[in-house]
Amino acid sequence: MASFPPRVNEKEIVRSRTIGELLAPAAPFDKKCGRENWTVAFAPDGSYFAWSQGHRTVKLVPWSQCLKNFLLHGTKNITNSSGLRLSRQNSDGGQKNKPREHIIDCGDIVWSLAFGSSVPEKQSRCVNIEWHRFRFGQDQLLLATGLNNGRIKIWDVYTGKLLLNLVDHTEVVRDLTFAPDGSLILVSASRDKTLRVWDLKDDGNMMKVLRGHQNWVYSCAFSPDSSMLCSVGASKAVFLWNMDKYTMIRKLEGHHHDVVACDFSPDGALLATASYDTRVYIWDPHTGHIVMEFGHLFPPPTPIFAGGANDRWVRSVSFSHDGLHVASLADDKMVRFWRIDEDYPVQVAPLSNGLCCAFSTDGSVLAAGTHDGSVYFWATPRQVPSLQHLCRMSIRRVMPTQEVQELPIPSKVLEFLSYRL
Repeated sequence: MASFPPRVNEKEIVRSRTIGELLAPAAPFDKKCGRENWTVAFAPDGSYFAWSQGHRTVKLVPWSQCLKNFLLHGTKNITNSSGLRLSRQNSDGGQKNKPREHIIDCGDIVWSLAFGSSVPEKQSRCVNIEWHRFRFGQDQLLLATGLNNGRIKIWDVYTGKLLLNLVDHTEVVRDLTFAPDGSLILVSASRDKTLRVWDLKDDGNMMKVLRGHQNWVYSCAFSPDSSMLCSVGASKAVFLWNMDKYTMIRKLEGHHHDVVACDFSPDGALLATASYDTRVYIWDPHTGHIVMEFGHLFPPPTPIFAGGANDRWVRSVSFSHDGLHVASLADDKMVRFWRIDEDYPVQVAPLSNGLCCAFSTDGSVLAAGTHDGSVYFWATPRQVPSLQHLCRMSIRRVMPTQEVQELPIPSKVLEFLSYRL
């Protein structure tokens, strides 16, 4: 069994350049369990990077300062657990908007993280309530943490103050995602087989429970226009939801094992899903068709083998902000960078025991978290997007596939706009 198609020479694939490492503090022998870094996240404005160090600790670092430290002191940076530890009692409002390094004790093992930023003109959907405990300003930056006990804690990133404690899930909160439109609508995915929709501008009111998964929900992601939500989970489940009506649009079928991660392209025209079946699928979410398949095992495994312990479980997938590249992380100790028009990796990097990955806000760096609570960073493939691709993204941001197919344009242009490569 091979990691690349037979026609691809592994030695010719470019190796990614290491940017740096954030190594978690060493833990006593009896505390090895619970150190897993299940999630990494960049703030929407690129100001902060956050990750779970394990043992209920989340660390927030100013991203620009982190990059400077890598340049000045080399790639390795062992995090200092004796740094600034913030909680509700010792938050300092005087330092707001000045990026500082924070260590937050969340009270339980952290499984998920998400940054959310507020846009004042986006009002709460609960129009009948005139008084709110919190008034979120335009410069508000929040961090949501999903915990092992089913709770979700909302923190002010600038001060470290605990703002809200959301209690309704009965199992692990496996993933969190904020609506990109600045409305501070938060969706949580849990092992209790549900997704829950929270309105943080309405003091964290739970607006809706989305049911349909028959087993654990692993991950969820909003489309860029916040109108659609994808959720994935055990038993090969990939669901698409209408977030205006809170109804299921369709179920996507094609994977042969648990689906554990998902992400939309920046224009919302494509959806990437990662599965334990050794594959990443690129879908058209508007039609439900598979546009591209990224395999991690060759020859491609049969459905029976793909549905079992195949040693190539894909753990995470992330779309770059250029709309051209996708990163995936698998159990074969490798991170892969793909182009959306190629079925083999254009760049790879070594990584043992990886669990999650995410692109930086500008797409220039990929961060990946591991079982021991550490984070590793690589430079991503750099390419100047063509004018055709930029025009395609502009069109697809406002037009779903069905509307594109009705345009009176040549078939070749239609195929290009529909990503039928």
